[in-house]
Formats: sequence, C-alpha cells, structure tokens
Amino acid sequence: MEEKKDEDWMQKKWRPAMGWMYMFICLLDMAIFPVLWSLLQVFTKQSVTQWSPLTLQGAGLFHLAMGAVLGIAAWGRTQEKVAGTASNYTTSVQSSVSTSTYQSQDFEEPPQDTYPRFTPQPQSFTPAAPMPGFGVVTTAPGGRRPVTPNFSA
Repeated sequence: MEEKKDEDWMQKKWRPAMGWMYMFICLLDMAIFPVLWSLLQVFTKQSVTQWSPLTLQGAGLFHLAMGAVLGIAAWGRTQEKVAGTASNYTTSVQSSVSTSTYQSQDFEEPPQDTYPRFTPQPQSFTPAAPMPGFGVVTTAPGGRRPVTPNFSA
C-alpha cells in the first residue's frame, strides 16, 4: 500500500477522530456525568436533582450538527472510494484478476431488451363506507337494532 508522504495524520484520521469524539461526549453526558452528579449530591448531603444533559441544551443542536458532520464525512469518504481517489485505496486486487480464462466462445449475453420489465397496472379503488359518527345508531346483522345499555335507569 503506497501512501502519500505529504499527507498529515490529521488529514487522514479526522473522520474517525470526529466519530470517537462524538461517542466520548455522548458517553460522558448521558451515562457518566449523571452518575457522578447523583453521587456528588449524596456525599455532600444535598437534595438529589436530576442531571440535565449539556448536549441537549439548545434543542439538541449539538447532536444535529454532529450528525450532519459525520453523515457528510461518511458520504464524502464513500465518494472517494467509489472514485478511487482515497489515500488508502488499492487497485492491486482489481488488477490481479484475469478474466481471459473465464471467457467462452459460445457464450453470448442476451440483449437487454429481452428482460421482463415491471409496469404497474392501475387498480380499481372502491372507498370504504364511512364510519358512523357520534350518536348515529347502527343496525346489527339482519336489520335488528343492537342492544344498548340504559345508564339513566
């Protein structure tokens, strides 16, 4: 694997560093700090109050921002890999495969127009009967009126 010498470690490792930093902050704010907060209140004989996560202040903007940063970073890394411009992308596997031994003279690929295509057919739609509203008397099967309890008696 050939790496560029002019690339700094931060340029190569910033994406995993952002992920680890976000995971560490969430672990502290959602698990460790609440426990330490409760223990501190117990040992100082104060009334116990609930920990309020710092990252959820301001409508959770921190989590939205980190989700955007990590999502765009992952998408960018995927695009680099697909384009073959990633710094650790290797083409040795692709170049070592030889396809000449697998080719046959009598094998022909069918034209692409012969494959079946899916075309959705329009369906007939009959709307269901409307549900009865409040105070509407419905009839039981056979046209009989259902027995309703009389709560005023």
